[in-house]
Amino acid sequence: MRDDGHDQPTSVDPSGAVPDVPWLHGTWRVLRVDGADLADGLQEPPWLTFDGDGVVFGYAGVNRVRGTWQLTDGTLAFGPVVATLMAGPPAATATERAVLGLLQEGGVVTPGDDAFAVRGPGGRTAELVRAPADTGDPVHVDGEPHVLL
Repeated sequence: MRDDGHDQPTSVDPSGAVPDVPWLHGTWRVLRVDGADLADGLQEPPWLTFDGDGVVFGYAGVNRVRGTWQLTDGTLAFGPVVATLMAGPPAATATERAVLGLLQEGGVVTPGDDAFAVRGPGGRTAELVRAPADTGDPVHVDGEPHVLL
């Protein structure tokens, strides 16, 4: 699996450990966290790519993230999540903390048309929208352009 935004969803784990949730596979942009719009001055909006093999990776606002995910009975849970350790401006760091909070808590998923919301047990909320397929518009990860597919 590549960590450059060019991943294609893979097949589900043959052992059945990862439920097949094809509507979630792909890349999603974070629109809001806890009802607040994203901070001004972000290099790009945070995004997450959910692979069919139970791996999630993306960009949280300052740093890249990678971990595991599982959606069971409408509840999205994340396994261990790791992040790079770069510093960022205060507003971008605040957005990143909110995104990382989502990745720690997970929560109940409410799917919509090319969007979904997550409400965590502590009340944290996030709204995500599917990234346009093959827009040709690059996003930047660690200063390197990548095209979201």
